[in-house]
Amino acid sequence: MILLRMMQHRLLRYLGITAGCLLASCSINLFLVPSHLLTGGATGIAMIFYYLFGLPIGLQTFLYNIPLLLAAWRLMGKGYTFDVIVGTAIFSFCLDLTRPLNAYAPVNDYMLAAIFGGIFNGIGYGFVFRMNGSTGGFDIIGAIAKKYLSYNMGGVIFGFNCMVMLVAAFLFGVAPAMFTLICMYMNSTVTDKVIAGFKNRKAVLIVSNQAEQIAEGIMQEMRRGVTFLHGAGGYTHRQRDVIMAVVNITQVTKIKLIANCIDPEAFMIIISANEVMGKGFSHPNQDLRDMMRQRIAAHETAEKKEHGIK
Repeated sequence: MILLRMMQHRLLRYLGITAGCLLASCSINLFLVPSHLLTGGATGIAMIFYYLFGLPIGLQTFLYNIPLLLAAWRLMGKGYTFDVIVGTAIFSFCLDLTRPLNAYAPVNDYMLAAIFGGIFNGIGYGFVFRMNGSTGGFDIIGAIAKKYLSYNMGGVIFGFNCMVMLVAAFLFGVAPAMFTLICMYMNSTVTDKVIAGFKNRKAVLIVSNQAEQIAEGIMQEMRRGVTFLHGAGGYTHRQRDVIMAVVNITQVTKIKLIANCIDPEAFMIIISANEVMGKGFSHPNQDLRDMMRQRIAAHETAEKKEHGIK
């Protein structure tokens, strides 16, 4: 039963990766290519040669990833590399599949192409990364550099993308390179947003001498659970409870009103929480749950064997 569920979720995961790759490919061929803009990674290099010699972007992207995939297979292991191979193959295929969209560019303005190209590209990549997938390219270099050289992965990828931008500025002029930077910024921002989730929550910390009454008000009026954190004043060393509650962004005003009505001198900190997992909120990915169950079962089996229990 567990094996069947794992297969179903793996299938859904690859369908999600395919949908993300298809959306990103459509964005590149609808917005970026008609405006002679670039994207980051190996695809950006492929687009440069496409503009110069007309070589297929998808095929180039896959070929440029082969040495990176071989390095990942040797240095990062088979599990990591298999998922990257799948993502790279799907993305490369979608890039060439959607190439006819070049003739249907919806905008002729560089700025609009950079903004909307970056947005839809970011949504596509966000789907891929949210499904624990990858489209290869500089992500592989960044992962290797992080593992063996302890370099920041984002910094390594950004450095290589800057090199691509310098080449583009030299070949096609400064303006396309600058619009490409706008596109890459939008891409990165939207990708992070999709990965983190759009359901923004707020974590609220309240320090008050009337913590019990405030907690009771939150639970009764808002139907939200609270947690008491035990703290002490740094100057007075006085012990007191700190209330922690996680609420929807629309409930922040109400929780502030409750705290202020009960204790006008209450000290409150409101922190953004992009994704919250647990009862009443979202739950971990099912693939992760199944993986942890398997690990726990394997650990229990190993312990039984060690103690001679059949």
